[in-house]
Amino acid sequence: MTDLSWRKSTRSGPEQSCVEVAFSRRKAHIRDSKSPDTGMLTVPTGTLTAFLDSIKA
Repeated sequence: MTDLSWRKSTRSGPEQSCVEVAFSRRKAHIRDSKSPDTGMLTVPTGTLTAFLDSIKA
């Protein structure tokens, strides 16, 4: 998965904990922005969307 384009929140600062998200075909990949080489969590895109919708409510 080296060809992923990672995105970090524009609200995160250099000293804040933050995650990065990248999307591939039907999958969302999530990793720690301060330790990007320690691994990532991969879930179906719909699962991430449902999770984000539930915390926005």
